[in-house]
Amino acid sequence: MSEQRGRRKRFSVDALFTDTSARGVGVSELVEAKLIQLDRIEPDPRQPRTDFDADALEELAGSIRADGVLQPIAVRYDAERDIYVIIHGERRWRAARNAGLDTIPAVVRDVPEDRRLIHQLVENVLREDLNALDRAAALRGLKASMNDAPWEQVAEAVGIRRSRLYQLLGTEKLAEPLQEALRRGIISEKQTRSIQRLPEGVQTELGNQILGGQLAPAALATYGTTRTARAGHASADYAPLLRQATSMRRTIDALTGPATNATARERARIRASLVDLRETIDLLLRRLED
Repeated sequence: MSEQRGRRKRFSVDALFTDTSARGVGVSELVEAKLIQLDRIEPDPRQPRTDFDADALEELAGSIRADGVLQPIAVRYDAERDIYVIIHGERRWRAARNAGLDTIPAVVRDVPEDRRLIHQLVENVLREDLNALDRAAALRGLKASMNDAPWEQVAEAVGIRRSRLYQLLGTEKLAEPLQEALRRGIISEKQTRSIQRLPEGVQTELGNQILGGQLAPAALATYGTTRTARAGHASADYAPLLRQATSMRRTIDALTGPATNATARERARIRASLVDLRETIDLLLRRLED
């Protein structure tokens, strides 16, 4: 009887709360998040992300009103100021405020300062929902945090190809109107690649037309040929031609629509003629670039 007692399993308090069912196999408990009042939390002033789309933020706020905050944010405690500073999740924190919440679930982490910024930078570089300019700024911040390491090491640390790294950095060279269009999500980073070497005046003209709705983002590739970039024409000479070509294309696009007074065969012939005209204009532009 004494031997049986000796072999009895000892239970701890933690064991009483352990899930011993089938669903608990291979599952371990993590430290639970805390509910922290929103007014005791503030963004990190060194956070690389600077732009938060208002519409997307309101959509997230609506989701939070309906279902709550599904993923806790990460914060650190600043003992000197008695406040929690966001490490990850500023967008969720902002949306929670917009949703009218008083508290938010958060995991408190003790991350050394030299690693904290690197974590934030890496997260922002890898997030596809950020605009390319914010990601480029994050890359530069990461390079500085790595003691001005070569770009190849920065790309390796983040886990992206060097070509992708240089594509993101290239957006910083765009004229301000194009950068604004990029921040607003009107154009994509991919659409800017072919025009990054164009003269600043040409880029400004293109950006203004896109912001004004006079030029479709897809048309950027038309003006971004390699020969144009190498030629380096003066923007003052090229800009008027650019405006004329854009105007002609809009006219052609309008004319290639359905013509109520023409037969199907006549409409097809008109469209074919206008397509030929557009190709002729493109050819003339390329010759001017040479």
